[in-house]
Amino acid sequence: MPSPTPVRTVVVPAAGWGSRFLPTTKAVPKELLPLVDRPVIQYGLEETIDSGLIRAIIVTSPGKTALEDYLRPRPALDEFLASRDKSHLLSGIARIMDGLDISYVTQREQLGLGHAVLTAAGSVGPEPFAVLLPDDVIDSSTPALQQLLDVYQARRAPVLAVQRVPRDRISGYGVIEREEIASGLHRVKALVEKPCPEDAPSDLGIVGRYVLTPDIFDALAATPPGALGEIQLTDAISNLLEIGPVYALEFEGSRYDAGNPLGLIQASVSMGLTHPDLGPDLRAYLAGLDLSTGWPRSPASPPSGPP
Repeated sequence: MPSPTPVRTVVVPAAGWGSRFLPTTKAVPKELLPLVDRPVIQYGLEETIDSGLIRAIIVTSPGKTALEDYLRPRPALDEFLASRDKSHLLSGIARIMDGLDISYVTQREQLGLGHAVLTAAGSVGPEPFAVLLPDDVIDSSTPALQQLLDVYQARRAPVLAVQRVPRDRISGYGVIEREEIASGLHRVKALVEKPCPEDAPSDLGIVGRYVLTPDIFDALAATPPGALGEIQLTDAISNLLEIGPVYALEFEGSRYDAGNPLGLIQASVSMGLTHPDLGPDLRAYLAGLDLSTGWPRSPASPPSGPP
């Protein structure tokens, strides 16, 4: 059997308003909000490189030019930092610009994730591709995207990232009905977008990593808008079930929803604690907090809780 066409490209939807971070996102794209020591979107692009992909198509919206500004060279700044032996301050973003062929497409209207992916069809071409939602930051020893690509290489069919979600939060996710075929690997039997908890077919919610085949574009083009006028990616993937298998993987790693303020704070604390430079001081700071007030305890105050 011939090898499957390799996945080279990731589509990164980044066209949303970022309404949960207003008023900041009137001027700053939510994808550029800082998470520890770099913008949220950089984590996803680093994961893309670490997974062996070489192209990134970023779906933006009118007015979000700051994203492109961040991901393009700035010679004057480079020269300034080099003259002061501080070029290392841009080494992370230089790795992104050197390691990925980055292009942009514009989603003119906010018509849902499915529409954002469809907007990138002409740039992707007739080949399999990945989709990475930058709001979902996944900290793992093996990149989450690489885990999905390994399944794609073995199964030669679309793969979705899923994780177990508490029932009281399941209505915020696309949810799979599935048959488990190996530990953590499921064949998808059906998908339901944002079901009521009592109607959810499982507790496995889809999160922001996908590997898709190019027939998803025809499925998206044929998918009617839902109640909010949006084209849902899960509805189009449901149509793919009629022509072949779709798989779902419970990936290994910790996922943070950095698309809302609490999730970004949680990610900042958890990932900050493991940062080689910032971690020790952050750990000491947190240990000195009185969690009932949020203020540092006085030096004479004993820590609360068991010794």
